[in-house]
Amino acid sequence: MGQEKISNLKHRSHVVVDGPDKAGARAFLRGVGLDDEDMVRPFIGIASLSSNITPCNIHLHRLAKKAEEGVREAGGVPFTFGTITVSDGISMGHEGMKASLVSREVIADSIETVAFAEGMDALIVVGGCDKNTPAALMAMVRLNIPSVYVYGGSIQIGSYKGKPMNVQDVMEGVGSYYGGDLSLEDLEGLERVACPGEGACPGMFTANTMATAAEVMGMALPGSVSIPANDPRNLDAAFNAGKAVYRCLELGLRPRDIVTRQALENAIVAVLALGGSTNAVLHLLAIAHEAEVPLVIDDFDEMSRRTPYISDLKPGGRYVMADVDAIGGVPMVLKELLDAGLLHGETQTVTGLTLAQNLASVSAKPDGDVIYPVSAPRSSTGGLAILKGNLAPEGAVMKVSATALLKHEGPARVFSSEREAFNAVIEGNIAAGDVVVIRYEGPRGGPGMQEMLSVTSAMVGRGLDDSTMLITDGRFSGATRGPMIGHVAPEAAVGGPIALIEDGDTIAMDADKRLLELRITDVEMKARRSRWTPPKPNYERGVLAKYARLVSSASLGAVTT
Repeated sequence: MGQEKISNLKHRSHVVVDGPDKAGARAFLRGVGLDDEDMVRPFIGIASLSSNITPCNIHLHRLAKKAEEGVREAGGVPFTFGTITVSDGISMGHEGMKASLVSREVIADSIETVAFAEGMDALIVVGGCDKNTPAALMAMVRLNIPSVYVYGGSIQIGSYKGKPMNVQDVMEGVGSYYGGDLSLEDLEGLERVACPGEGACPGMFTANTMATAAEVMGMALPGSVSIPANDPRNLDAAFNAGKAVYRCLELGLRPRDIVTRQALENAIVAVLALGGSTNAVLHLLAIAHEAEVPLVIDDFDEMSRRTPYISDLKPGGRYVMADVDAIGGVPMVLKELLDAGLLHGETQTVTGLTLAQNLASVSAKPDGDVIYPVSAPRSSTGGLAILKGNLAPEGAVMKVSATALLKHEGPARVFSSEREAFNAVIEGNIAAGDVVVIRYEGPRGGPGMQEMLSVTSAMVGRGLDDSTMLITDGRFSGATRGPMIGHVAPEAAVGGPIALIEDGDTIAMDADKRLLELRITDVEMKARRSRWTPPKPNYERGVLAKYARLVSSASLGAVTT
């Protein structure tokens, strides 16, 4: 390619390097190794979330390096910079979890900040853990410069006493230990084998759910997100991402050309079909908000009613993402959904081709075990349901694929924090039939919508998952299973009905009718509301306080812009 044509790809970076007045900037760039030829080439940012704070991200530096190589071979100049990550597994069950959802905003803001300030012409983000993918996509559609997402892949399964184990089994083992059904020796044995190396949690938990969403939306290369973390194909995928983003730059193909209403619908259908995480509702609403695409919480329920559930993946099933990869990966799943008329095939992708064109050569079929054919699904409807009623006027999210208890009515046991509820569970103070209510853990009230995996896993471990329901204005890990209802909105901190529940009140749930109700009269509800006063903020300084002042309702994606 001629120098003039290459220079024409510098849509943003020309303001950094062109002209005598930019001699100072060029001096800095020469200090990091650029030469005259580099100055006329497009600048491509590589945001690396590499970190040894979590196995999800510990290997991402290798992928970022391969993406650099791909960019250079294509003709661009790569600039790798770092941003933060939070390990949900490590922050779970204590105050630190309040920062997990906050990290989504920080990651997105930091990527946007660097790419904007340094005049990047294009962007690659290399991520792994739960908030990495939605944050990357939020930043990409905000910046709207050619972008590709690279996912680090999922961890291998461990083994204990001849049985496959993952971190979900450890978390549920805590409840079994406190219930007297698992020895301390066995709990520690599980702990030692559950995370045997690098990669994100292996089931259709939040990391794999959102990575799948990125691929079906067209922002990750076809077939890349189901590859296990320790598979050398990941290095090839990262290298190819470097070349692909340069091609997007040549084509003028930008994220908002790709992340359209139809692409978001495709992502929702894939999440529903695979029994993905409830967090997908929160994150896809946030991505749509950043892309200025109309999407509302009710859209998820409407699509769930007509999307079959076709996987047997954890947490509600037996298999993990590596098993999907072994039978054809995400492209096989998407081809099955496309052939059934459930996806929009005309959506654009980072390959420069449409989704249908990318899938045209896919010949793999569902095996009927890990993935079922659409013609014979596990269920005729999708894995998530949006419940409403006088307890959740703006909606609440339930993962129906992870429980058989789809109708329940019982007395409320009310707690104002996750830790209070966890202690009650492990001390044996929750009985079959109870409805555990955890409030003041919403986006503003927590702040940050703590995930409740510690308490939900403890309930499963204590054998309460088929007889006891939990509702919260917080949220759940993708590894959660059982009749757990989250994202109740409006949240307690703003005076939502969940703030008005009293111990012993009857709460009713009917998933088929999409109903969540507090069985008191309107008169009593009004009287309680008149007596309610907002609590003092948990944090008055720092990042959590800033977040609480800015954040929107969970029903809108808990966004801060």
